[in-house]
Amino acid sequence: MKRLEIDYQLALSPEFEVTEVFVPSEAQCLLWLEAALDKLKEKKPVSLTVRLVGLDEIQQLNRDYRQKDYATNVLSFPFEKPPGVVEDEPFDYLGDLIICADVVEKEAVEQKKDSAHHWAHMLVHGCLHLYGFDHIEDAEADEMESLEVDILHTLDITSPY
Repeated sequence: MKRLEIDYQLALSPEFEVTEVFVPSEAQCLLWLEAALDKLKEKKPVSLTVRLVGLDEIQQLNRDYRQKDYATNVLSFPFEKPPGVVEDEPFDYLGDLIICADVVEKEAVEQKKDSAHHWAHMLVHGCLHLYGFDHIEDAEADEMESLEVDILHTLDITSPY
């Protein structure tokens, strides 16, 4: 049995020109997320949603769930199993990663980063959030950034920081 299953959703608006920017394939997303699971020593089978969206959808979600009215690069929505619900699926559901292709591409250009490497970073970053990591406090940020750097290093990607 596989350790990771993703529901890959390409939900970009028609005006988004996929041919002009890099958008990762499902296989690439799986590779990058597997690297995160390896570092976290995850043994049980897990699943999550990876939804690639445009500016309008990410801004609406950011506004509705974080009260921040702007487009952001990645949002993570960890799944919280209701009390008393018995897991009967073969995979534990981690949650949803929503990533804005427009913002990720813009950031890659502005920061002079390889687009694929920046996408890998965003997926790893979002996955760590699903596992409860955060970067609000300095110590938490240091721990999370260190994990990200280690995971990306296993993929031959230099530190994004």
